[in-house]
Amino acid sequence: MSDNLFDRLFELLNSPGPVNWKLGKEITQSLAGAAEPIEPRIAEEYQELTLAAQLRLADRLSLDVSTTHAILPVDRQTWAENNEQSFRYLIEPLADKFTQGGGPAAMASPFLAPMTPAILGIQAGTMIGFMSHRVLGQFDTGLPALDHESLYLVVPNVEAFAMDHNIEAHQIRMWAVLREVINHAILNIEWVRGYFIDAVSSFYETIEFDPSGLMEMLGGLQDPASMTDPAALEGLVDEPGGLAKMLGSSHDAEALKPIQAFIAFIEGFGDYAVRTAASDLIPQLGEIESAIQLRRSEPNEAEQFLQQLLGLQVDRHLGSEAANFCADIERRWGSETLQRLWEEPEKLPRLEELSDPVGWAARVLLD
Repeated sequence: MSDNLFDRLFELLNSPGPVNWKLGKEITQSLAGAAEPIEPRIAEEYQELTLAAQLRLADRLSLDVSTTHAILPVDRQTWAENNEQSFRYLIEPLADKFTQGGGPAAMASPFLAPMTPAILGIQAGTMIGFMSHRVLGQFDTGLPALDHESLYLVVPNVEAFAMDHNIEAHQIRMWAVLREVINHAILNIEWVRGYFIDAVSSFYETIEFDPSGLMEMLGGLQDPASMTDPAALEGLVDEPGGLAKMLGSSHDAEALKPIQAFIAFIEGFGDYAVRTAASDLIPQLGEIESAIQLRRSEPNEAEQFLQQLLGLQVDRHLGSEAANFCADIERRWGSETLQRLWEEPEKLPRLEELSDPVGWAARVLLD
């Protein structure tokens, strides 16, 4: 973070609302970096691949993969700017948890209330800024980005992924476009967004914070109004987990399972759909899948922040187990049965059923 940014914080700390998104935007822009022009030739290829992906998937999936939105090939700065509030469903509810919860959080509420919007704005901005250097597209954010309908691929990250894993550039572009189209189709199913937000809300209801670590760090600040001093906040921006180290939390592990199962399933279903629809188009598909599986086993900064702060462990590596689940369902009961999973929430596999498709069938198909 530049000294220049912290000088400007004085002007930013009075933004209204539960989260200081104005402050978050400044931090996101600083972390995402300067604009990186996308070569017109590469941008055109990504857009042409969108139609090819839709045609391939339309023949093999019952999901509606048509879209009025073309894939937008963007740089890190543009992705960060357009996704500044895509995770507000995760961030904004924390304001109430910090200041209206029971136990230690309630005792600390008079002190925490005036500083909560700034703290959450800093954490949101830091999370998105770090993510911009890693995500390949909206499909690759772990927890779904729900604030808009657009399809994005972060070209510098996709191209770097290809280079790092010795994958031919055209193949990784085709794979990334397919995954983005599938992700968009899933999130456009009528009930999916509401179902996922409800699952997150139910999980949040079980969370209790202990802000004693944060209070200790700020112990020298006798006046809560002194939290408008940017120097007091600088330590929270060093890394996405800065706040998490100062707040202890507990949660109900059972309430986490629907979130873990859903994230694993949408990733596994997407992988299986690509494998089914386009393996002949992507000779290096096996290498791509291996590299993606390794990537998912190493949580990104945003996932680490949410896990450390909330216990919201998404376990993206379960995506390969979910892909095997999809293959087993189709092999045993046919592709029509696999597509039935998207008819209603109750037909989605539960976490333990990802490794037990017969158990899923006994619950769903025999009703």
